[in-house]
Amino acid sequence: MLLIDGRKVAQKIKEKVATDVTRFKAKYKKAPALAVINVGDDPASAIYLRNKEKSCADVGITSMRFKLDKEKSQEELDALINKLNTDTDVHGILVQLPMPKHFSVEKVLTTLNPLKDADGFHPENLGLLLSGRPRVKPCTPYGIMKMFEHYDISLKGKKVCVVGRSNIVGKPMGILALNADATVTFCHSKTDDLKAHTKAADIVVAAIGKPEFFDSTYFTKNSVVIDVGMHHINGKTCGDVNFSECQNKVQALSPVPGGVGQMTVAMLLQNTLELAFLQEEHKLI
Repeated sequence: MLLIDGRKVAQKIKEKVATDVTRFKAKYKKAPALAVINVGDDPASAIYLRNKEKSCADVGITSMRFKLDKEKSQEELDALINKLNTDTDVHGILVQLPMPKHFSVEKVLTTLNPLKDADGFHPENLGLLLSGRPRVKPCTPYGIMKMFEHYDISLKGKKVCVVGRSNIVGKPMGILALNADATVTFCHSKTDDLKAHTKAADIVVAAIGKPEFFDSTYFTKNSVVIDVGMHHINGKTCGDVNFSECQNKVQALSPVPGGVGQMTVAMLLQNTLELAFLQEEHKLI
């Protein structure tokens, strides 16, 4: 069985980003900068933020953290985003999710300047992706495409089953696969006879959001399986796929941890760098 090692691929991406950051600094006399807004005190978010800050430091990207108490209002969050939108020293903006329930994710995304949308979630950027002219791509699907590229897994003519329909992973993943000449099936928690769809596919992207939901009966020995899930249960981290039960029963499988999660952070750095070049080259801010 091929183990699709996200750590290895992410390291290669980061090395390339670090080289390009050096080139950016030489040309523009400043570093690409990512502003991260953290609302509230979600403990998992604190871990993710530390990882992102370390990754930024590793490649030479300036990381700025802005913390808002959960008691703050939507208007105060919008005001901070608008301030960062016009700051010429900030190239990418990310609002860490989840947020307290009285904040609107939709409002945050529409307030964000799409030219600084490091996550690739702004409606304008999703529309450009859908039309085949992406400015930036959502980090997780973008990272999965880089994993396929690294391991020479061609999507051309292949049947790809995406289990999940979120704007963050499922929908953009399907569009990227479609743009790579795959035949794409979208499935979700309400799909009838889900196994029939996953077993008929050459490649399955599992993003259903349920811990260890998929066992080996959902796949064939020729399946390539990408596990997008990330769950923390009783001190253990697992994905949507039961790794130990599926191991060596499929052709290729990405682990959790050590798979897609590593790629998501790497592609955030890539997006920030791409937006920095775009803004500085064309003086768009």
